Amino acid sequence: MSRDSTGLARVPEGSANRIELAIGGMTCASCANRVEKKLNKLDGVTAEVNYATEKAGVTYADGVTVDDLVAQVEKAGYTATPPKPAADGALAAAEDEQDPLRALRTRTLVSLVLSAPVMALAMIPALQFTYWQWASLALAAPVVVWGALPFHRAAAKNLRYGQATMDTLVSMGTLAAFGWSLYALFLGTAGEPGAMHGFSLTVERGGGAGQIYLEVAAGVTSFILLGRYFEARSKRRAGDALRALLELGAKDVAVVRGGREERVPVDRLGVGDVFAVRPGEKFAADGVVEEGTSAVDRSMLTGESVPEEVGPGSAVAGATVNAGGRLLVRATRVGADTQLAQMARLVEEAQSGKAEIQRLADRVSGVFVPVVIALAAATLVFWLATGGTAEAFTAAVAVLIIACPCALGLATPTALLVGTGRGAQLGILIKGPEVLENTRRIDTVVLDKTGTVTTGRMALTGLAAAEDADEAEVLRLAGAVEDASEHPIGRAVAAGAVQRVGDLPGVEGFAAIGGRGVEGTVAGRRVLVGRPALLAERGMELPAELERATDRERRQGRTAVAVGWDGAARAVLSVSDTLKPTSAEAVARLRALGLRPVLLTGDTADVAEAVAAEVGIDEVVAEVLPEEKAAVVRRLQEEGRTVAMVGDGVNDAAALAQADLGLAMGTGTDVAIEAGDLTLVRGDLRVAADAIRLSRRTLATIRGNLFWAFGYNVLAIPLAAAGLLNPMIAGAAMALSSVFVVSNSLRLRAFRPLARSAQADRGGAEGAAADAGRTRPAEPAR
Repeated sequence: MSRDSTGLARVPEGSANRIELAIGGMTCASCANRVEKKLNKLDGVTAEVNYATEKAGVTYADGVTVDDLVAQVEKAGYTATPPKPAADGALAAAEDEQDPLRALRTRTLVSLVLSAPVMALAMIPALQFTYWQWASLALAAPVVVWGALPFHRAAAKNLRYGQATMDTLVSMGTLAAFGWSLYALFLGTAGEPGAMHGFSLTVERGGGAGQIYLEVAAGVTSFILLGRYFEARSKRRAGDALRALLELGAKDVAVVRGGREERVPVDRLGVGDVFAVRPGEKFAADGVVEEGTSAVDRSMLTGESVPEEVGPGSAVAGATVNAGGRLLVRATRVGADTQLAQMARLVEEAQSGKAEIQRLADRVSGVFVPVVIALAAATLVFWLATGGTAEAFTAAVAVLIIACPCALGLATPTALLVGTGRGAQLGILIKGPEVLENTRRIDTVVLDKTGTVTTGRMALTGLAAAEDADEAEVLRLAGAVEDASEHPIGRAVAAGAVQRVGDLPGVEGFAAIGGRGVEGTVAGRRVLVGRPALLAERGMELPAELERATDRERRQGRTAVAVGWDGAARAVLSVSDTLKPTSAEAVARLRALGLRPVLLTGDTADVAEAVAAEVGIDEVVAEVLPEEKAAVVRRLQEEGRTVAMVGDGVNDAAALAQADLGLAMGTGTDVAIEAGDLTLVRGDLRVAADAIRLSRRTLATIRGNLFWAFGYNVLAIPLAAAGLLNPMIAGAAMALSSVFVVSNSLRLRAFRPLARSAQADRGGAEGAAADAGRTRPAEPAR
């Protein structure tokens, strides 16, 4: 078996299988590193383990089985579970009830409540009463034994497999501090009535036989548990995008058998079955229309701003919505073969890469922990050799305690907590630390069009009337006819007419003409509204000025709607997806951050280029399918760019997951929001610039915290090893380092957004109000 430049076995082409295993039992980044190395030792296997998602993406040759992979993971001391079919609602609810965060939250809260008085008594001599040390023991013992139990278990497992992780250091440090405290209480002088626990920052030699370090044991445990809780809470959402995507599909379907409809669960639908889809229902599978005509809203999958007219022979995709008449569809792809399922796989694959912070943790945990343990052992041996038994144990314990990664455990979660809290106030939701690492190097921002740069809803944007036509009359007559239509373009025309001329007259004899237009009698006139070709068929040729207006609107990416009555074409209305009033300002601010904007859309090139010109974007990629959107982002990354993606639709989910930084508009779909790394709650594109600024500031704070946490250890460990730092001062130094880290993180509360344009804010507020009142899908072409 050949190997690549990294030393991993290359799987022969044509014989590769891929699977994603759920890995259980990992507690830190070094665990993921160990599982990855163990899997890659198998011949024909290439694996990458993601600690954030707790999954292993494994490519393996035909000679390797899934059981072999599971067994290999178990040899490393962890569990591996192959993928299972999507759970039904009852199972999902049961999983929610067994929420693992609940147990961790309880353990953390109990430990914090018990630890607080222990630390206060140890560090504030005025609070120390007679027998206070025994009260501290009663409070600290449950924390060290029960609260730190996950660390002790992990350390024992690591020992069994000859490994050491952060859990090993935490367990050794807390047990050493607790054990020495028991020695001092029962065999030393610390347990005598009235014994006081002095608090001093003086660096001096000391035996420590009369000192207890219960606050160190309890405090370290509580702080590390708190960090683990924050970490677990952010990791919990890793799989939500995939679940939300799968939930978009229909749950049941009306299968036509023997001329009768039978409602059955969607998993009983097979290839070749014919099923009925009524207006407003989702298509249960990919298929071909057998009977009926309708408009299909494909925006959730393709991002098209104009729903597609379908008829016999037209292809339709599962999870899209039938916006018109009843259809009979023959299924061509079902279950895992549908376009929706393929998109789910794209999201899953895009999430499988490792974060840089994880790789840093791998390297650090692989060196830091063993070195600290070796230093503690060397310190113990040295002092024993020089004849100082008490000093030997005190110095060794001090090394372990001063090296306990309390500040290291708080460095990321506290900065993340403050940063995300401030972001929430500004309408920015940050999901976790792994999404921040590339924000400093982001140089390209890819913007989805519909719903991101534009409002995602149709509106009447222009009117060109013939010489003998009155614009107000055109709007009244056209608006009256379209007011009886349920078609999105018709609703846009009617709404625009009401806004400009007020109440509309009634219509009689209304009729819809096969997706091409509508007609009706208004005030004694038979009015026809629809495609210019429809009017031409009825003998209403457009005069030259209206032809020019039609061509102009089409070149600008708008939909042209002709209006005619009394045998003549009277006007051309233009309808389009309207631009958000804040988009141009937002693009300018993104450019000011050094970012290169790219407009990426499933819409036509004419529409995309017209929108790009209005907001100041030079690079446009149009008419792309969902999988092509992710491929475009991947291509930009392969060119050496670091890419941020801003989108709001299901069709953007894979691209959001693929991007180095995914920003989802909060006014979009749940799938896009779950797939993105940051969510812009208000749907204002200007917030994207603030989100990137806040992300960069938060990342800088995390890096500063990590630098201090490591620097403190590097400086303090030699003092402890030299016997110049007793464990009590080590505990105080550890507490001070934690205070410094938290204080540094709190500086993020002062983050301020960029100044807003008042005019754009007014327009944005109006658009938001309109969005809130929107109840129909966006815009099919006629």
